[in-house]
Amino acid sequence: MMKQNSMRKMNLLFAAGAVLLLLADLYTKKAAAAHLAGDPLVLIPGVLELTYLENHGAAFGLLENRIALFAVLTCAFLAAAVWFLRILPGGRRFLPLRAACFAACAGAAGNLYDRLRFGYVRDFIYLRLIDFPVFNVADICVTCSAAAALILLLFYYKEEDLLFLNHRGRSK
Repeated sequence: MMKQNSMRKMNLLFAAGAVLLLLADLYTKKAAAAHLAGDPLVLIPGVLELTYLENHGAAFGLLENRIALFAVLTCAFLAAAVWFLRILPGGRRFLPLRAACFAACAGAAGNLYDRLRFGYVRDFIYLRLIDFPVFNVADICVTCSAAAALILLLFYYKEEDLLFLNHRGRSK
């Protein structure tokens, strides 16, 4: 079991990593808006392009122009993540889940910033090979951390590892 001071340092390290992910997201979005508007950059022909797009909705353009709804949902997610991080046990076993949570928060914050500042999310990565919707670094953070958390919860952690989520498990 990690000592409380070590866990505090680990949380600071993960928070610093989340800030770096957020800054990378904002920087790449700014660069995309400045350099790709109207002129896509083909990195791998037929596979990968950088092309600027203003997304006024959620994933796949769903629920266009619902900024208030997205802001409320994102704030609720961030509050839930803070709660989860507070009850998540210390120890090396839970470091991957802790890292995934911080990365998801970085991505959520990056897209929330765009929605509140611009009224849309700036996307720029396009996988032409599979005609996947245009996305950004924040989307990568959210998607990869959610996938990692799901894999961890399904295949890595045992039921007894997750007793902290159960009120009865916390009282023991």
